[in-house]
Amino acid sequence: MTATVAIRDLGVGDADALVALYQHLNAGDVPPTAEAVRAVFAHPGMRHFGLFVSDALIASCNLAVIPNLTRGGSSYGVIENVVTHAEHRGRGHGQAVVRHAVDQALTAGCYKVVLTTSRKDPAVWAFYERCGFDAGDKRAFVIRRR
Repeated sequence: MTATVAIRDLGVGDADALVALYQHLNAGDVPPTAEAVRAVFAHPGMRHFGLFVSDALIASCNLAVIPNLTRGGSSYGVIENVVTHAEHRGRGHGQAVVRHAVDQALTAGCYKVVLTTSRKDPAVWAFYERCGFDAGDKRAFVIRRR
């Protein structure tokens, strides 16, 4: 029997599976409150995508579409929280969900899509380059709350 693979938008009903998957992104992360989950999934312009193998959530990322007053008023997209379950890496699932998010951003009229990562592993950077991102195009700077 061949497993079915599908990518779809996630909703609040997928939150438990998504939070569990995030342990493969940031082990030991504190789970969000139910109120925070509802607020995130109700946020306009924010979408979460999940790749399912059969009925199991295997990979995910989110896309924020940001309104903009430059570039003729064209919005831009930001992809974050890219994760694939550790037991399913190296099979193209992460690449598929990222490319889906990029396609959705372009369909929404975004003139660019930005992705950031805190990973220092060159293999992770190579993964994003295989997804079509150009590491030399922009530089990101971050301030974190202490």
